[in-house]
Amino acid sequence: MYVYLGVLDVWSAVVESIRWMVPGYLNLSLQARGVDMCVARCSRCVGWALVVLAIVSMLANALLLFPNLEYSFLLERHVTREALFGTGLWASGLLMLLAAHSILSASSKGGCCGFRTAMLRQVAYSCLACAATALCFWVSATGLVHGPLCLHNGTQGLVWDTPLFRRNISEKVYLFDTRRWAGACVEPRGVVLWNVVLFSVLGVTSGLQAVLCAAHVLNALLGMVCGPGFGNNKVVPA
Repeated sequence: MYVYLGVLDVWSAVVESIRWMVPGYLNLSLQARGVDMCVARCSRCVGWALVVLAIVSMLANALLLFPNLEYSFLLERHVTREALFGTGLWASGLLMLLAAHSILSASSKGGCCGFRTAMLRQVAYSCLACAATALCFWVSATGLVHGPLCLHNGTQGLVWDTPLFRRNISEKVYLFDTRRWAGACVEPRGVVLWNVVLFSVLGVTSGLQAVLCAAHVLNALLGMVCGPGFGNNKVVPA
């Protein structure tokens, strides 16, 4: 009888120990794996958004090089100067794809030290990406304000120039006077609307990229301080 009671006491102690130890073990395992990490999840979202915006920027800049989808203007270098700079191709395009790749690869790093080191690199990558997008935004805004290069009727006949460029302060900006768009250029036809739309797309995408890169800098700094498990607030048994 006493032996039986002793066995029951030992069994109860084992069951009680398992009941308290298993949840704690599972909790530590989940934190170690970093499943659903807040910082890494944000990095993945930023990375894929940058990929999409980079593709849009490259397409917009490529179309600017071919007004009316004709390559003859590019061969004759009768294309707007800001489009020839190609900042949408290499700054907000290729460089941004490389930055997005590094962000996505860093979000999968495991381990505390490895994760924090990757986040430190992401701060540098994001700052460089911000500089690239700022350059693209400035070039796009300049091309939008100056207007397209086109063949127009000047004082000396048909010449290639930027007829919509604002040459004095009293002159109204052409962007707010759409009546001038149709008769401004002889060739390429419709180039004013073509440039306005595509340079606007470049400006918007580069601006969004700059915002995302700045947000990722804060996210990476948060990851360095808090580690990969930030946002996984789990209740651990006492």
